[in-house]
Amino acid sequence: MTDYDLLIVGGGLVGASLACALGNNSLRIGVVEAVAVGDPQQPSYDDRSTALAPTSRRIFEALELWDELQGHYTPIQEIHVSERGRFGFARLRAEEEGLPALGYVVSNRQLGEVLPERAAAASNVDYLCPAQVEAAAVTDTEATVDIRCDDGGIRTVSAKLLVVADGARSRTRALLGMEVAVRDYRQVAIVANLTPERSHNGRAFERFTRCGPMALLPAEGGRCGLIWSVPAAKAEQVLAMDDDAFRERVQRLFGYRLGRFLRVGTRLAYPLVHMSAERYTGQRTVVMGNAAHTLHPVAGQGFNLALRDVATLAELVHDAALKGDDPGRAGLLDSYDAMRRQDYRRVASLTDSLLHVFGNALPGVVGARNVGLLGFDLLPLIKPFFVRQASGYAFALPRLARGLTLRSEGEAK
Repeated sequence: MTDYDLLIVGGGLVGASLACALGNNSLRIGVVEAVAVGDPQQPSYDDRSTALAPTSRRIFEALELWDELQGHYTPIQEIHVSERGRFGFARLRAEEEGLPALGYVVSNRQLGEVLPERAAAASNVDYLCPAQVEAAAVTDTEATVDIRCDDGGIRTVSAKLLVVADGARSRTRALLGMEVAVRDYRQVAIVANLTPERSHNGRAFERFTRCGPMALLPAEGGRCGLIWSVPAAKAEQVLAMDDDAFRERVQRLFGYRLGRFLRVGTRLAYPLVHMSAERYTGQRTVVMGNAAHTLHPVAGQGFNLALRDVATLAELVHDAALKGDDPGRAGLLDSYDAMRRQDYRRVASLTDSLLHVFGNALPGVVGARNVGLLGFDLLPLIKPFFVRQASGYAFALPRLARGLTLRSEGEAK
């Protein structure tokens, strides 16, 4: 008999979300994590801000986690898209699209306080941490992982299904020999909090500049979360600026829609690459989250895509358990791969299209895209289509993403 039905390697945002989704049911769940629960050094739970799509809110509502985030998220009521030095711009408004919000901004640190605590409290979830994966193997009947515990000892753990969610540089994925395709964007995301002179009033901004796309997300306390993608060759220069010089540089590129920027917080830097695992499933294995795919942050889709990974796998595994079926069965994993691959391709195409269109400096292209931005703002039929794509509603959704619990087909409260 295996130790667990599911063994999740990685207790960050994605792994903890899956453990929450499958908590308190008949499945035996193990979570292998290098950092102890509640440790602020967990790399997933840093000061970056994440924009949750409406479907992501529904997932957290169905898991009864949304109320725990109450007071710690900022609704996005409007998105303003523009290009520095050009005439074109476009606006998306939640009210016009019949939505309470276009998205919700929450800090990764706040998610990190809620998700692992809920997962660890579930009666059927064991946290194996701090622990590092040393070896991994699969057979027709089980997956086994050797983990090095905090005391230096090695423990072998077995499961019917191994879920690899330990990040873009996944050691477990490499140990299993799963290949990845990588394309370097040659950009570095510089992340910081800014305090503007004027209230953001729930507005998010996507500003395309010659130095790279710059997003400002509305956050708590009147602050804005900056995500600025700069060429890799200029990243060190930008990071070396003092706070005043950095604020002035951002001010020149962004403009004065929010008045002057008064303060800037700690700056963090993250190299940007497009990465996709050769396959999202293998023998008794699922790869998800950043271990399966990483995207450019320009469209803010990465974690939302991963949450739909979570919702899809949780539904398939939960339904299999009700039938007494094997959660690592090849047919189940084939269904998961087919359901997720289409969503990933759509989101990757949207992201890369934005980068391609706004990264082209040819004069004819510049003029055409600015006319296009104005057309987007003026033509009523285009906006709902784009909002539907960005919100995650483009395809059939798993139950959790529709706000339904796994235990009932009825509507979630």
